[in-house]
Amino acid sequence: MEKKKIIKTAIIVIMLGVAIAGTVGYYQYNKPHRDIQATNADYQLEASKLVEEYLSNPDKANEKYLGQGSESKVLEVSGTVASISEDFNNQKVVLLKSTSDKAGVKCTFSESNDFKDNDAMVGKVITVKGVIQSGASYDEDFEMYEHVILEKCSLIE
Repeated sequence: MEKKKIIKTAIIVIMLGVAIAGTVGYYQYNKPHRDIQATNADYQLEASKLVEEYLSNPDKANEKYLGQGSESKVLEVSGTVASISEDFNNQKVVLLKSTSDKAGVKCTFSESNDFKDNDAMVGKVITVKGVIQSGASYDEDFEMYEHVILEKCSLIE
């Protein structure tokens, strides 16, 4: 009789755990996404200044620009277009970098922003609004600089 009671309790606890996990998963899946374009920018700065902040003091820059969890800061970054390419998801990637900078700012445009090639050309100065994902750094293994990465970008007219 005691063994049946333990099994019954274990089944109830497991079912309760599955129900809680399902509820949390459903909530996370249906949670509204942050509208970056409608959000005011936390900082407005030049691409070279942002890169220099990360290269001189990465911890301080991360504390300033990277938020907790998914709440990274929204930045408006101005700079000269060094290159335009596409990533593996067919999203446009614009690199803002002057010739004297060690690294630049890679801006990934989501498909919903409809980036067109004539919106920005190499050599043109543009302003981009996006969410910062990572900062610039120097990779000693490859002996090269890594760019600042902005995602969910849009052009600011």
